[in-house]
Amino acid sequence: MKEASESLNFLEHIIAEDLKSGLPKDSLRFRFPPEPNGYLHIGHAASICLNFGLGKDYQSPVNLRFDDTNPIKEEQEFVDSIKKDIEWLGFKWANELYTSDYFQQLYDWAIELIKNGKAYIDGQSPELIAEQKGTPTSPGKPSPHRDRPIEENLEIFEKMKNGKFEAGSYVLRAKIDMASPNMLMRDPLMYRIINRAHHRTGTDWCIYPMYDWAHGQSDYIEQISHSLCTLEFKSHRELYDWFLDQIYDENKLRPKQREFARRNLSYTVMSKRKLLELVQSKTVAGWDDPRMPTISGLRRRGYTPESIRKFSEISGISKRDSVTDVSLLEYAIREDLNKRATRAMAVIDPVKLIITNYPEGITEMLEAENNPEMENSGSHEVPFSRELYIEKEDFKEEAGNKYFRLSIGKEVRLKNAYIIKGESVVKDEKGNITEIHCTADLDSRSGSGTEASMRKVKGTLHWVSIQHAIKAEIREYDRLFLDEAPDAHGEKSFMEFLNPESLKVTKEAYLEPFLQESKLEDKFQFQRVGYFTLDKDATSDYLIFNKTVGLKDSWAKAQTKEQKQNQPQQHKQQGQGRSPINEIQKISKKYTNLSGAKLETARASIAKLAEDVSYDDLEPLFGTAKKKVGTRIGVTIALGVLLEKGLERNEAIEAFIQAGLEDYNELLAEEAKTIKK
Repeated sequence: MKEASESLNFLEHIIAEDLKSGLPKDSLRFRFPPEPNGYLHIGHAASICLNFGLGKDYQSPVNLRFDDTNPIKEEQEFVDSIKKDIEWLGFKWANELYTSDYFQQLYDWAIELIKNGKAYIDGQSPELIAEQKGTPTSPGKPSPHRDRPIEENLEIFEKMKNGKFEAGSYVLRAKIDMASPNMLMRDPLMYRIINRAHHRTGTDWCIYPMYDWAHGQSDYIEQISHSLCTLEFKSHRELYDWFLDQIYDENKLRPKQREFARRNLSYTVMSKRKLLELVQSKTVAGWDDPRMPTISGLRRRGYTPESIRKFSEISGISKRDSVTDVSLLEYAIREDLNKRATRAMAVIDPVKLIITNYPEGITEMLEAENNPEMENSGSHEVPFSRELYIEKEDFKEEAGNKYFRLSIGKEVRLKNAYIIKGESVVKDEKGNITEIHCTADLDSRSGSGTEASMRKVKGTLHWVSIQHAIKAEIREYDRLFLDEAPDAHGEKSFMEFLNPESLKVTKEAYLEPFLQESKLEDKFQFQRVGYFTLDKDATSDYLIFNKTVGLKDSWAKAQTKEQKQNQPQQHKQQGQGRSPINEIQKISKKYTNLSGAKLETARASIAKLAEDVSYDDLEPLFGTAKKKVGTRIGVTIALGVLLEKGLERNEAIEAFIQAGLEDYNELLAEEAKTIKK
């Protein structure tokens, strides 16, 4: 169970209150109830992390229950993929269950409702039933079959079960209140006829329960204490409780439904129907295409379970729907891979470089550190020779003072190797550079301890030895859509906003030989390029690497470049040992322990320091863990200063402010209120 000092989200507060009111701790039980009609996506990951996280925190069981009540859309393939995704995310379920396990019990309860005059068979068309429902401001009209005799209802219902009727000819409806202000209570459907074989029960059933009838009853059968749903089910809660009222035994635990905001992500679509359209139209290469927001797509792209769990943690649990900027997800994986990815060198767009004063026919083995961020990560050898490949963009024949890569007459260091100076170029008949000739300071080898090796030059380039390089295909993925909300444009199809540059394939990139033995789960930082992982299509004879994410958020940089030019210049304070952002963090850590004059002084100090920080300094701290509430308060104060100075709001800012408004710490919520529009 969480320590009392940690900040609880509103659902955890509900659970805590229930425990305080007498609910035995060993009665806590949760569930994750996916419908097996598609692959799970990043939105589902929020619910997975929430339910299984609660199970871990309270040491309570969490069931995996498949809501398999529609055989038209559901397949075993989706069941298998869901189980695989949950296990990959690092969670274990207590019981693997299916709503189809309860078909007989649900049917028996439906019979009881009919016998008690609380359910009836309706033979009208779906259009007529919908028309009779009325509107939110006008009551509905009762079906002409609402008072059908009980025996007749039972007879028709049994025939429905036995496959005697065509789909759509009859439905079973609950008899509740056609004048209810909640339209879901206006005699909702409980069963419909679907003459289709089920992936588990085969042809045993011809009628299938509706979600609202099956959901709460399944929770009740499993004795789920807290049935956590997304916000679209809030209006369903009244019906959830009504159905439970009909079968509830006071000697058993009664489930409680509560709702939280679903996870929406910018620059993507989260609807299974729309994701299916992308797959069926072959816009993407399948459910696990690395551009898809599916968990399997993210896994194939190189995301780690730790990064997705971290993303869910820093995004938080909210009461209101909002859109989370995809850059927050990219931040989570970038931070994770920085700590775990092995550094290696790969040249994606090569040009030949010859070191004219390096001996021909000689191979020198240089040492490369595997990961400077990971203690005891070790090192590996990199072969070095006279002829190398470097990136074309790392050389300009003529360059200004602000160009810190290789050019004629200027020096750069080759990573883990020597300092070189550009001397001349060779061009083809079209004027394209085919070779760069340079000389090396042969006393400057990295790590040699010589005076020359200590010389500082402004640029460092990655490279590979041509003689030893291995060839590979590189797939660089970008966002699938150009618009932040591609499915929010009314009459326009989300397909109109596809990014034509979402996949760039390089067939002949060159890599250091260390990468020949790569395995599927290995993570690499191709130095100065980005983070990469081996694709499942790769073979030992043909390597394929997927780009997971760049080293920096290039989208944010492109989007804010113009606005930054119009903002006042912000500089770090000079002559101090710590930067302003570090000073803010230092003060913030103790913020919640202060009061009175000391608290006012701390707030004024943070606001003063914020005059000298930039948005780039502040944005990485948006993901600060909820329990570090002092730091979050400091970031909020500083953000308010930047907004007053003209910083334009974006989705990441709005999401951070919203999280503050919904936090249970009064100091944080109050600061968030001061900068909310």
